[in-house]
Amino acid sequence: MPMLGFGTWQLRGNKAREAVRVALETGYRHLDTATMYGNEVQVGQAIRDSGVPRSEVFVTTKLPPERAGRERETLEASLRDLDTDYVDLWLIHWPPPAARLRPTWRAFQALRDEGLVRDIGVSNYSLAQLDDVSADSGEMPSVNQIRWSPSEHDPEVLAGHGERGVVLEGYSGLKGTSLQGPVLTSIAAAHGVSVAQVVLRWHLEHGIVVIPKSSRPERIRSNFDLFGFSLTADEVARIDALTL
Repeated sequence: MPMLGFGTWQLRGNKAREAVRVALETGYRHLDTATMYGNEVQVGQAIRDSGVPRSEVFVTTKLPPERAGRERETLEASLRDLDTDYVDLWLIHWPPPAARLRPTWRAFQALRDEGLVRDIGVSNYSLAQLDDVSADSGEMPSVNQIRWSPSEHDPEVLAGHGERGVVLEGYSGLKGTSLQGPVLTSIAAAHGVSVAQVVLRWHLEHGIVVIPKSSRPERIRSNFDLFGFSLTADEVARIDALTL
């Protein structure tokens, strides 16, 4: 899974298709969507029209928790909408009711084993919930996609994912943190980049997958331009300290 992906939450219709097209043209090869986003058709159209081989694009989609028990029909609908034979990563979008927590994960394993999904994971799960599904099934989710930003940085949660062999993928990375604060603005000025680029690069320095979203072409391109600089250990520590 590429460490930098393109998020599509709140992008609908032509705006979604155009944004994904620009993202693929820019160089993104990791796209994040979900059944509840209502844009899987547009994501699939953008991939098809981009000319980028499907095998080169890592596609994630997600099962709404209210569809626990209807995993197969939901996944098959996603595959039709995305116009693909498989998705690279399928996530349980939010933990379903406790009684469905383990059965839903077992259903994910079965559909993965059939080849409809390359890998499986979860979203918005606690470490305790990761342990629960693992204890029942014998397999940890490969990924846990959770809200993450400098203000929400939690070293214990990050370490807990590492100890379990679970990739932490962060969403809403540019929300919840003041982008005008002196720490971020001074670091951005030192590198000649934007504050948003600093925050996204900070995710990568911690080994956290990040999926920024935008409908503006210039922002889509800027968010991808993270590999011409790196943060020092001191700069990373200063950003870590912004935790609320």
